[in-house]
Amino acid sequence: MSEPIRRLPVGIQSFVEIRTKNYVYVDKTDIVWRMVNYGVKFNYLSRPRRFGKSLLVDTFNAYFDARRDLFEGLRLADMETDWIKYPVIRLDMSMAGATPKGIADYLDSAFGKYEQQYGVLPVPNVSFAVRFKDIIVAAYNATGQQVAVLIDEYDSPLQHSWHTPEHEDCTEMYRNVFAVLKNADQYEKFVFITGITKFTQVSLFSALNNLSNLSFLPEYATVCGITEDEIIDNFTPEINALAQRNGWSFDEAHQRLKEYYDGYHFCRRNMTDIYNPFSLVRALYDSYISNYWVSSGATTLLNKFVQNIEVRLEEFDNSYIDSDTLESSDVSSGVDELFLFQSGYLTIKQADEEGYYLGFPNEEVKRALSKIVIPTLTMKSQANVTTAQSQLMRCLNNGLLDDAKKYMKALISDVPYSNKKMESMDMEERYRLIISTLLNAIGMRVEVERMLSTGRIDIVAFAREYIYIFELKLQKAGGLKSAKRQIIDNKYTEPFKADHRKVVALAVELDDMGKGLIDWEEVEP
Repeated sequence: MSEPIRRLPVGIQSFVEIRTKNYVYVDKTDIVWRMVNYGVKFNYLSRPRRFGKSLLVDTFNAYFDARRDLFEGLRLADMETDWIKYPVIRLDMSMAGATPKGIADYLDSAFGKYEQQYGVLPVPNVSFAVRFKDIIVAAYNATGQQVAVLIDEYDSPLQHSWHTPEHEDCTEMYRNVFAVLKNADQYEKFVFITGITKFTQVSLFSALNNLSNLSFLPEYATVCGITEDEIIDNFTPEINALAQRNGWSFDEAHQRLKEYYDGYHFCRRNMTDIYNPFSLVRALYDSYISNYWVSSGATTLLNKFVQNIEVRLEEFDNSYIDSDTLESSDVSSGVDELFLFQSGYLTIKQADEEGYYLGFPNEEVKRALSKIVIPTLTMKSQANVTTAQSQLMRCLNNGLLDDAKKYMKALISDVPYSNKKMESMDMEERYRLIISTLLNAIGMRVEVERMLSTGRIDIVAFAREYIYIFELKLQKAGGLKSAKRQIIDNKYTEPFKADHRKVVALAVELDDMGKGLIDWEEVEP
């Protein structure tokens, strides 16, 4: 008997809609209640895009609006006794564009609605700061209750204006407008601000220096995203459907989801695994494993904040960053790892007293980043790369070595020699970077320079039915003959023979001057 079809909230950020239209909801309301009733007044939470920040803001909105009906059956309903209705002022800065005019137009529209609601008479040529303060005071006077101020995606205009002439004017507007929140604290019940990146010195953080950063606190580590317990408690029917659709066991389906979408950690004192909620729910809705998060627009700002990512990609996995930089620094400082962490491309793997070890959280992110950098590494058009990648993936997944060789040749022809960003690397190192990145991009789990007691394998790539061992040699260093000898003498296939997958060892000969792949041959152990 099949499980009943349930409504999954794919891309839905409205708590009201989820609760009134019977969507599956992962209950975070106990954390919401504790944050309001036992937390501080001024709060900032950073999480990657599509991690449920807007849904959290909407949940706060419903709570302050005393929508008791929406919380029926949820944890908050058992915790709240008073159900006082508070006035709410809510701003979504993702709608404010990337210019001072865009910000001004949005604030003018948003403030105008609240002025009308609370009877604030407009004054010609008055500043946005004054209008904001007048609205807060008017809301307090009209209701007799302190005001909840909710600001979602505060950093959106600052991200998109970064490295443009408009950025400084945008930040100046922020300094002026949001400084009001500190000065009006007697009228405020709760201030909650979300964002992805943290512009500490140039935006609201300098004006609102009493803002508490909740992003690294253990009690709020799981407020966004989905934990291991939550996926089992809330989505078991959908995991069963995924398993049935793909011919997997329940445990196999669960493990695939974990490999692709789990692995985020946001606090050294609470290392609970967190799934990317957007990708997880979409995969369960489709009953299909794919790269959903990146395809939703997660990569658009990478080039603004991260330099030479294609060359440094391997460095980022198991990179180290000190605590002050990760927890307190401004993203505009130019520390690549900081932006990659805040935007969800890296996560905390472990921590010591001085800092954090960061790495890729899961296969979705690792594969996506690899795909992003391939056109730059190969110096080919996106269209040509995409076609060749797809064919390479098909061939390697099916053990079609001759065809795979053809597509690998097409992808790495002339690259290492012509890419100036790789001039500091020796030729074999350049090839190793490009080939390993290509294999990551087509969905393989890749190990570079795998150490054995007998030697060091250049690249090991794990596909569904195959394990590929690549030993790379330049033509002048003996090419195929030398690579074959190294594979045989060092018994590179031995550690993998217990695996159910077929082990394929490839001796690879590469052009000394960077003109690409000359040939490869399978080596029988």
